Amino acid sequence: MRLPLYQVDAFAGDLFGGNPAAVCPLERWLPQATMQAIAAENNLSETAFFVREGDGYALRWFTPTVEVDLCGHATLAAGLIVMRFLEPKLNIVSFRTLKAGTLSVMRKADMLAMDFPARPAAPTEAPAGLLKALGGTPREILRARDYLVVYDTAADIAALKPDFATLAGVKDCWAAIVTAPGEDGVDFVSRFFAPAQGVPEDPATGSSHCTLTPYWAERLGKTTLEARQLSRRGGSLRCTLNGARVTIAGSAVLYLEGQISL
Repeated sequence: MRLPLYQVDAFAGDLFGGNPAAVCPLERWLPQATMQAIAAENNLSETAFFVREGDGYALRWFTPTVEVDLCGHATLAAGLIVMRFLEPKLNIVSFRTLKAGTLSVMRKADMLAMDFPARPAAPTEAPAGLLKALGGTPREILRARDYLVVYDTAADIAALKPDFATLAGVKDCWAAIVTAPGEDGVDFVSRFFAPAQGVPEDPATGSSHCTLTPYWAERLGKTTLEARQLSRRGGSLRCTLNGARVTIAGSAVLYLEGQISL
């Protein structure tokens, strides 16, 4: 069996930046163990699989070790593949997901924009080991699905050197987002760590901005924000809060087109 495979750098205007995602269009679902094995073989933070369903597509995402409930950069990548290769006349693609409802990707000037659910965070206490694993001195701890740890400056975020082994062992911590105010036209910066899910540091994370956007929209008193993820590869996102939804926009660049042999 041969399956198409694409690799896309999401939330980047040029190759070798942003977050690389693999995209595998399917005629029908493969066994879950097979999709998980493909994601492990790709060894990227996410591999997206989709099949045609009605006038849209059903979409699933896998890290190298687990299936996840929501992924932004691989959704952006999947939208690019549909509109570039499968249905080039489309300006909007709808994806039905198992746990995040229906998501859409639309052309928006020179970017692609996704419609995602907002995931506001509420203040909480840090679980044992979280702050030791992250380092630094945060000013605030909140939580939605992921812990949101707020620092004072972008330099604080850039300087963090997490202990991933300790972070992976923090009880009930799916992932940790660290964030601070931005500078030079960037409203806020962030990084994203999910070692327990097989992703020590994600280069550019769409799903984290479902939580970051409502936090910074309230704090800064504005609904459209420019965001920068301070990973080694970096990532740029434009986020807009629309009530219970978030628009997350960015660029995406095709890196690879090939086939899987099974």
